Amino acid sequence: MTTISVLFYIFSAVLLASSFGVITARSTVHAALFLVLAFFNASCLWMMLKAEFLAITLVLVYVGAVMVLFLFVVMMLDINTEELRAGFWKAFPLAALVGVLIALEMALVLMGGFSRAAAPVADAVALKMGNTRLLGIEVYTNYLYPLQIAAVLLLVAIVSAIALTLRERKDTKAIDPALALRARKAERLRVVKMAPTIEVASVPVGAPAAEPGKEGGKA
Repeated sequence: MTTISVLFYIFSAVLLASSFGVITARSTVHAALFLVLAFFNASCLWMMLKAEFLAITLVLVYVGAVMVLFLFVVMMLDINTEELRAGFWKAFPLAALVGVLIALEMALVLMGGFSRAAAPVADAVALKMGNTRLLGIEVYTNYLYPLQIAAVLLLVAIVSAIALTLRERKDTKAIDPALALRARKAERLRVVKMAPTIEVASVPVGAPAAEPGKEGGKA
């Protein structure tokens, strides 16, 4: 067994263990840290496949930006995981069925690549261009329309998330910017003149009256 094979099995085992830890960890912070570990091992596998651009993109984008944001949000929100786990076993059969179907679909799609006798050999021109440039040419020529469809879907998801966040709810104070801009000075401040009110202290029934020259019955 070569060194490459040993590293592959090590990274794959750690990736599977950390992925299992993401869905079994009781703390959301621990789950996010397990996901960071899974991304690191996945990037190592990409490096072994000589896909340096994908490996560094996975580290910089997901580990360096997305997961750091997740950690900050999780720690600030302090989510109560006990309430989220209340109906876990009721939804487990349906979730397991969906997971098995997704695994079968991925196996059907990926088995075509594993059935090849040998990987295609790149020519001298492709070797000089590098993986990053070849990936860009492939994405923006043969896969341009799928890329645009994915961009539109992401845009719709962003707009939907903003719309759901800014909707009027009982626990939020929604402000209409148009009404705020139409506000005038006279509507913001109103001066009211009121007559002074003088309150007279009343003496309780049965209390001794204060003697002249004494305040509150004391010298």
